Amino acid sequence: MTASMPSPARLSYDPRDPAIRADPFPVYARLRDEDPVHWSPAIKSWVITRYDDVRQVKLDADMSSDRLTPFFRKLPEAQRSVLSEVMRYLNLWLVFRAPPEHTRLRRLLATAFTPKAINGLKPNIEAIVAERLDRLEGCKRVDLIEAFAMQVPALVIMDMLGVPRDRLKELKAWSDQMVLFIGSARNVPDKYEQARDGVHRMSAFFRQLIAERRADPRDDFISTLIAARDETSEDGKAGLSEDELIACCMLILFGGHETTTNLIGNSALMLMRHPAERDKLRRSPELIGKAVEEFLRYDGPSNSSARVVARTHRMHGVEMREGDRVFVMLNAANRDPRQFDRPDVFDIERDPNRHITFGFGSHFCLGAALARLEGQIAVNALIERFPDMRTIEDDPPDWLDALIMRGMRRLPVDLM
Repeated sequence: MTASMPSPARLSYDPRDPAIRADPFPVYARLRDEDPVHWSPAIKSWVITRYDDVRQVKLDADMSSDRLTPFFRKLPEAQRSVLSEVMRYLNLWLVFRAPPEHTRLRRLLATAFTPKAINGLKPNIEAIVAERLDRLEGCKRVDLIEAFAMQVPALVIMDMLGVPRDRLKELKAWSDQMVLFIGSARNVPDKYEQARDGVHRMSAFFRQLIAERRADPRDDFISTLIAARDETSEDGKAGLSEDELIACCMLILFGGHETTTNLIGNSALMLMRHPAERDKLRRSPELIGKAVEEFLRYDGPSNSSARVVARTHRMHGVEMREGDRVFVMLNAANRDPRQFDRPDVFDIERDPNRHITFGFGSHFCLGAALARLEGQIAVNALIERFPDMRTIEDDPPDWLDALIMRGMRRLPVDLM
């Protein structure tokens, strides 16, 4: 009698699975090869994993970036009531807008993200990184996320906006509450209530700060945003409304520190897991530009982005119906062998490196240059100061229960 071969596991993407959170790349590889337009019952959404398909979805007029409105409309009345204030501000975030409003808001926001403005932040970033690393001297074991990866981008963004540094703990707590709604921790029973509380407190904080800057402008991004004017408007004087100003401040704070926290944390972990590449970077710190691009590609801080099907159409023979939610998996696309040579090899000298972590086209991330600059400064300084830093075998990284973001809650390390 011949023993039967075991059946292969049914292909299904479930981001709630701890094993997939820790290492999603094996399932991404199977999805790319076997089911590139995959329906995930776990998240009730389409999952797109091939590089060219991700680009198509991101650029396709049959897909909409306004995914909050249809989601909100389908909720029971009680949940809509809880989330009304959340929607008031998040619906104004650039990432959730479609043209023509997206075009107008991006034009106004871009006035605060000029190359000159970003380059002017370099001395402050270097000072923040050095001061945070000084605090770690003499420590043996630390949580690198809490002690460094979170601290650096949060303080950079707060200084940019003109937010007092002593408000860091409060702002981080409010941001963590908002994360519960924005693509993370789907199993938390009161996540909508917590998100409402975080949005309420953060919006009230920025409303007060904006009022102070109107009365007394300073050399900070909030004052720049208040002064921004849309020269294409009929009178050339139209600027951001009060709610848009508040929403922009919330987006800059949230997006600017959450994503870069993940970039710094993930980069540190990659280098500890690839000591030969870490040593190469220490010997040749001028490679940091290419290295950051590889950090962004190999295990980037933005796992996916979402769209809604605007018109029913087919992809790879699969019908996607109007109103269906779609997740384009950026980290899966960034390891597609159809686009990248040796995609599962971590190579800090990779060239070319056409990853799509920051998107492209009209939705290319406005903060990309700042994230790159922070990553370059923070990572080079970290491995120079603590060249023998390593993970702790009996205390592994704790990955975020997230779908949109890719990062760790905790990264325990031995610094010595």
